[in-house]
Amino acid sequence: MAGLLIRWLITTLAILAVPYLISGVRIDSFGSAMLTAAILGILNAVVRPVLVILTLPLTILTLGFFILVINALLFELAGAIVPGVYVASFWSALFASIVVSIVSWVLNSVVAGGKGETTIKVWRRDQAIDLHRGRGGRWE
Repeated sequence: MAGLLIRWLITTLAILAVPYLISGVRIDSFGSAMLTAAILGILNAVVRPVLVILTLPLTILTLGFFILVINALLFELAGAIVPGVYVASFWSALFASIVVSIVSWVLNSVVAGGKGETTIKVWRRDQAIDLHRGRGGRWE
């Protein structure tokens, strides 16, 4: 649960950075940025997979660049839903979605600290062995 709240805050900070970099986007308050981050998360979880599947031939034809169009449309939709968020054009939404993606990626990697702890289960001759990798990268 704490990880979800941290990612939500990181996305909110990324959305707040957008108006300083893209002139066609305006965010009125921190609250509207938080709501935009929540709506964007819901849209990315529910609508984006459907759009990716429906547009798969076009995405393959454009070598994956159509995913940027889907991200821009979802950002524009989130801006249309949330009061206090104004997106001037499709191109503003496209560049804003790229900025949000990059800033979120950088902040998530800094907060997560790079390598995280991992546990995997390996089966050998009908026997399960748990392997655990700590933050130092060593398997135990």
